[in-house]
Amino acid sequence: MIEKIIKAIFGDIDTKKIKKFTRELKHVRELEAKFQDMTLEDIEKRNLEIKASFSHLDFQNPEDSKALSQGLESVKHEAAALWILTCKLLFGKTFTTESGKEVTWNMLPYDVQVIGGLAIHEGNVAEMKTGEGKTLVATFPAYLNALSGNAVHIVTVNDYLASRDAEEMGILYTALGLKVGVITHNQSRDQKKLNYASDIIYATNNELGFDYLRDNMASEMGNKVMNPRFYAIIDEVDSILIDEARTPLIISQPDNEPTEKYLRFSALAKKLEKGVDYKIDEKQKASTLTEAGIKKVETMLGVENIYVSDRYNDIHHIENALRASSVYLKDKDYIIRNEEVMIVDEHTGRVLPGRRYSDGLHQALEAKEGVKIQQESKTLASITFQNYFRTYWKLAGMTGTAKTEEEEFYKVYGLETLAIPTNKPIAREDKADLLFKNEKGKFEYVVNYIQELHKTGQPILVGTVSVDKSEYLSAELHKVGVPHKVLNAKQHESEAETVAAAGQRGAVTIATNMAGRGTDIKLGEGVIALGGLIILGTEKHETRRIDNQLRGRAGRQGDPGVTQFLISPNDDIMRIFGGDKLFGIFNSAMFASLPDDQPLAQSGMLTKKVTGVQKQVEGHHFDARKHVLEYDDVINKHREIIYKRRDAVLSHVEASPEIEKTISEMVYNRVKNLVLAEEAKQGEAVNKNKLVKRVHEYLGRPIIDDFLEKQDITAITGDLTLADYIAHRAVAELEMIRSEAPDNDAYYSLLKKIMLQSIDRLWMNHIDGMSKLREQVAFVGYAQKQPIMVYKEEAFKKFKGLVDEIELRIVKSVFAITPATEVQIARVDDSTLQVSSSEIENMGVGQSDSPKNSGNTSQGNPIFAQNRNQTTPRKKIRV
Repeated sequence: MIEKIIKAIFGDIDTKKIKKFTRELKHVRELEAKFQDMTLEDIEKRNLEIKASFSHLDFQNPEDSKALSQGLESVKHEAAALWILTCKLLFGKTFTTESGKEVTWNMLPYDVQVIGGLAIHEGNVAEMKTGEGKTLVATFPAYLNALSGNAVHIVTVNDYLASRDAEEMGILYTALGLKVGVITHNQSRDQKKLNYASDIIYATNNELGFDYLRDNMASEMGNKVMNPRFYAIIDEVDSILIDEARTPLIISQPDNEPTEKYLRFSALAKKLEKGVDYKIDEKQKASTLTEAGIKKVETMLGVENIYVSDRYNDIHHIENALRASSVYLKDKDYIIRNEEVMIVDEHTGRVLPGRRYSDGLHQALEAKEGVKIQQESKTLASITFQNYFRTYWKLAGMTGTAKTEEEEFYKVYGLETLAIPTNKPIAREDKADLLFKNEKGKFEYVVNYIQELHKTGQPILVGTVSVDKSEYLSAELHKVGVPHKVLNAKQHESEAETVAAAGQRGAVTIATNMAGRGTDIKLGEGVIALGGLIILGTEKHETRRIDNQLRGRAGRQGDPGVTQFLISPNDDIMRIFGGDKLFGIFNSAMFASLPDDQPLAQSGMLTKKVTGVQKQVEGHHFDARKHVLEYDDVINKHREIIYKRRDAVLSHVEASPEIEKTISEMVYNRVKNLVLAEEAKQGEAVNKNKLVKRVHEYLGRPIIDDFLEKQDITAITGDLTLADYIAHRAVAELEMIRSEAPDNDAYYSLLKKIMLQSIDRLWMNHIDGMSKLREQVAFVGYAQKQPIMVYKEEAFKKFKGLVDEIELRIVKSVFAITPATEVQIARVDDSTLQVSSSEIENMGVGQSDSPKNSGNTSQGNPIFAQNRNQTTPRKKIRV
């Protein structure tokens, strides 16, 4: 209702924007005609001139940032015309790429592609239907913004697409005088550094995130590979910024926790009765012990109270074992391959190699399935995609399905969503849903329908929501002799070829969630005359966006096609989210006599009601993501401060005395504050020898001779207070340590190493502590407190403690230096540190990079966290 009122008053925002860009398009085409006599050499020369005009501007400087934006606006129409003209000059020519592949350039931008490029340049999410040429569209805003002299990142969902697009679009960029690079997971640091120095960089969201984390663990500034994050254009932006929004990218190292406990808790969980001892929530993918269950568990474990602190982790492991046995299903949420539990992405149906559920859930699944249980890991660094991509100066994206998520794009990322018109009118027919009494009858109908359709030669693509459903349908088709291909998490070889062939005459393809397949389905000879590709969805997904992605596989570039979804009360979305209430008609006597495989109705009204259920589910997931972001934003502030401090240390040249100056100030302030605190504690009768002894204990070495009790303190300190005098003596001791060093450069280098190691080790402990805090505050709701407020208050205290502990570690380490053992400076006494050994909170699915996996607990669907182990790349999933 509110949207209708706004539209009535102000008009449709999309329409207004399209009109604006259409006016700009007219100007671009006029310039294109004006420049028609230019050669490629002329265009490259003009690009160099534009680039030179921006060379004095730094986008990280607020004043320069404004000038840069204005400068890009002033040349965007000219650049668009040069981009179109370059495509024309390349048209029909064949090029040999670096890989030896021959590519003939046959792309000329349509008007709608120019509009799409202008929209992306302005920082919008452009919704462009399948087959509309998003790959080419992205090259214009990338080229335009690269003229500023700053690198542009084009983000894809996998290495294959990044390499393919960089290679093929590289023809255009090279002609424009720009250098293109590609980042893949198997590149060395030097290779990455070279590629990041390009004007345009193609990379996956995973590699960008991991490189960001690795850069912020570098021991030298020269070891960093990335440049400042200027502008990112994200392909499949809904998949990366929505579906994987809560995915923590994690660098970790193996923990030494024993794995036998998972078998013990798995066996214990089997003795508990569902509905009596525990309850499950399929919406949240969670399990909770009842009062009766708590008592039974306490009896089995032989403890009086399982909620006391030393048994706290037992609850976590028991509930993980219950989730593994009752909530997470084999061949739906995961499969077993080569004796390993491998996660299936619910949005794409793909296996996620290397990813593991975090916080012990993956180990619980391994115990359930009887495969080898791998060790948990300890997080060294992490960041979610939400917070990583918000580090860019400018952000934009493109996808075939974005409008259903436009509220989230705007509220979380500040991105407006614009639906770009198609180049040709859509000829596809989207039929109303067919309703069946039960799932069995629905699949009988599908088999009969495919059997009859196959006789005509019209191709059909059938979408399923899980591996087991695709395998069931495949088995039924084999029974009636219909040849077909299956594409799911188990049958994924030659994926691109299978998808591309789905539009050929007589093709029958069964695929789990078609999202993000990245390959167009082109119709074979004679298929248009048959009516195009038929899309049959055997179940509605939780979000309309995934259904729309499946529909979008038919009807590309004005081709004919038909799509239809079949639903029943047994479908997950109906069963879990209450949609079964819509099916009261099933009990009606008028339908009782209908065969199971006959549709009950084809009703637009009921389709709208089902869509209403999906909207509720989408709202639920949006709220869950906002909830997680509230928590992640807290530690993100900590991360920004710590990384800024690290950079400040790294930015000092190797032999810079600035490092010593920084440490001297740190020593002076800490020692002075220590003395003042001791004086306040002792009162008027200050025991000077006791005070000095306390300072010596604090620093780990003597810095001053004992005071005589009756000696006049002013005779020693002069005009200085006692606190200032002792602080000055501490700094003098620090200078003496340096003077005894045989090599100043080596000494300063060691100071830098001390500072970095102190920051890194304690930051790692802080991450663990914050994860534990996140889990603990979940219980404060019972005390009538808002968990997020408690979390923020406690997090502030923890961070203050972290900063204090870092300085203490640095001071103690510096005063541990001896002339004979300078190379051992990094040996720091850890006894003063509060190292958290707690397990990371139950947040979801993690992705890991090499040092190993972890995740982040939120309630809701699994969060895919990625974890890179410093030895072998892995990804971990948090739930």
